[in-house]
Amino acid sequence: MMTVSSVLTGMVQLIHEGGEAVVKLDYRSDQPIYEQIISQYKYLLLQGFLKKGDSIPSVRKLALELDITPGTVAKAYRELENQGVIETVRGKGTYIAGIPEGDSMRNEGVIMKVRETMKDQLVELIYQGLDKEEIVKIVEEILDSIQKGEGKHD
Repeated sequence: MMTVSSVLTGMVQLIHEGGEAVVKLDYRSDQPIYEQIISQYKYLLLQGFLKKGDSIPSVRKLALELDITPGTVAKAYRELENQGVIETVRGKGTYIAGIPEGDSMRNEGVIMKVRETMKDQLVELIYQGLDKEEIVKIVEEILDSIQKGEGKHD
């Protein structure tokens, strides 16, 4: 069973080197690789490492850097484009579109999937003997660290 730590590590395991945002994969994570890529680009955007208009690597280049198949990167990029996070300009490249705003940009399917993942994680925390107050404190700490940009791992 996945632990809260492994899910969050997979979601925020990224670094910022020499002014360039870098995606890092956790091959031991239960989270699919394409979802790790999606989560990390969103996190980089939320933390301000990526901004609207920034160029991101091509499918082929990122696949080579991460030593994965181009199809996996393409799947992540398609989903990011469907969610309005990136946009591809034919012949020019792929760029950050920005943080989608408003309720109309919410993807209820993604929200439901995250709710189910959270439910599984909460069951594990309850099984480990934590009460509601302790769980809420953990969630608040994680949110605070993400909002402060402290959720990155080397």
